[in-house]
Amino acid sequence: MSKIGNLAMNAVEKKIKIIFMGTPEFAVPSLKILLDHQYNVAGVITAPDKPAGRGLQIQQSAVKKFALENGLPVLQPKNLKDDQFLAELKSLQADLQIVVAFRMLPAVVWQMPTIGTFNLHGSLLPQYRGAAPINWAIINGEQVTGVTTFFLQQEIDTGKILFQEKITIHEDETAGELHDRMKIIGASLVLKTVMAIEQGAINATEQMVNCPLNKAPKLFTEHCLIDWNQPVAVIYNLIRGLSPYPAAFTLLKGKVMKILIAKKISGNSTNQPGEIVTDGKTFLHFAALDGMIAVERIKMEGKKEMSVGEFLRGYRFN
Repeated sequence: MSKIGNLAMNAVEKKIKIIFMGTPEFAVPSLKILLDHQYNVAGVITAPDKPAGRGLQIQQSAVKKFALENGLPVLQPKNLKDDQFLAELKSLQADLQIVVAFRMLPAVVWQMPTIGTFNLHGSLLPQYRGAAPINWAIINGEQVTGVTTFFLQQEIDTGKILFQEKITIHEDETAGELHDRMKIIGASLVLKTVMAIEQGAINATEQMVNCPLNKAPKLFTEHCLIDWNQPVAVIYNLIRGLSPYPAAFTLLKGKVMKILIAKKISGNSTNQPGEIVTDGKTFLHFAALDGMIAVERIKMEGKKEMSVGEFLRGYRFN
């Protein structure tokens, strides 16, 4: 029997001792499902509290809030190689570590548990390795994506795959909507993975790279600026893939207009790309290469989110 198999047989008797690592809301359902199934979560590792919002009030991560509400020990290291943190982590004597939307781990951390460390990733690896797989799948017009659990190894998002589940991307779905579906589907995959490890019923496989790979790098401002010379479909996918955050944007009289929700109107247009068509009351369209983008919800620089009707009631183009 394999090393994992031996450990798993013992774990069936005493329940695997788990360390959970994560920070944003995306990770909360995965932690919750483990607690709902009475798994022994010995500790939670999350990001340090930081100032956020207009008042720069100190905010706890979504994972920390949930962990404290459920009486779980929480560690918030600034440096994952800090000797004191490593000693505290080792003292928890975890069999398995689970990572969901956390930061890159040094080898000394992911190699610590007896069974290993696995990660939940928001794509069908090896496609869309990187920090923003949900966004890039929609930006690139994919119709199918998925979630993957895999054992960590040195190079990011390259470890042996445990399980995958495909997810259809709906035609008008935004990154925020897909995120909310994916966090629930991902949590179920985390549970499936832990149960399989516990029962010694896993068959980790190498990632097979037999086609060109799409990457999912961190998003920056230059990725979000709309080029109206692009086809309608390309612009529409960009808007969906960046909504609600960080949001695709254009400039209107030098001010940033973030476009959160829009519709595409395909077909020939006599308007130049970037030209605005509006009645000043109910609709606001931007011309693209082969049609129009009908704006529905926006956020102007320094203002709250609003419908296009609300915006037009208070804006003068002349």
